[in-house]
Amino acid sequence: MTRVLVVDDDTMVRQFLRQILTARGLEVVGEATDGDEVVAAVRAHRPDVVLMDLRMARLDGVRATAAVVELPDPPGVVAMTSFDTESAILDAVHAGAAGFLAKDSGPDELVAAVEAVAAGDGALSPRAARVVVEQVGKASGARGRDEARAELARLTDREREIAHQAARGLTNAQIGAELYLGAATVKTHLSTACHKLGVNRVQLAVLVDRAA
Repeated sequence: MTRVLVVDDDTMVRQFLRQILTARGLEVVGEATDGDEVVAAVRAHRPDVVLMDLRMARLDGVRATAAVVELPDPPGVVAMTSFDTESAILDAVHAGAAGFLAKDSGPDELVAAVEAVAAGDGALSPRAARVVVEQVGKASGARGRDEARAELARLTDREREIAHQAARGLTNAQIGAELYLGAATVKTHLSTACHKLGVNRVQLAVLVDRAA
């Protein structure tokens, strides 16, 4: 069962998210009401996924996300905000979030994102995916492309092959089916690649796009 930590400064939002996740068979192992509580809550509850509000009073979700991903064996972070702006999306991705959802996303999209991140996949809303792709295009050019290629050259041939499949938006199971590998093997290769480069799955996909 996927273990989820819900982080939001609105009590009603936390209750609503808990109801949705629990009804779909996920386990909400804890809650935090502000970003400065998150690291302690992660250490106490060991969630697979943190569902993180980005706008909070004391410590915002972007800085809280950055603190979480610095932990040993960190959980995946799905960032959520009611302000689905380019800056919010890019800040969340740069901080290390493995997924991004607008708060008006439906229950199916919410649960799918949490489960995807728990499985080691990325999860971006359609709007977030467009923004990331657009920003990759703006950042591309000879220098950006060469730097991305140099980073990817640190990977093994198999890791690069799987990274390119992941950048297409395929899940671990879909990549495995295409390459005749088990989903667990794909996850291991992706985890190793991300660890080598100091990125998460979404950031790895951005590198692949820049190198193209």
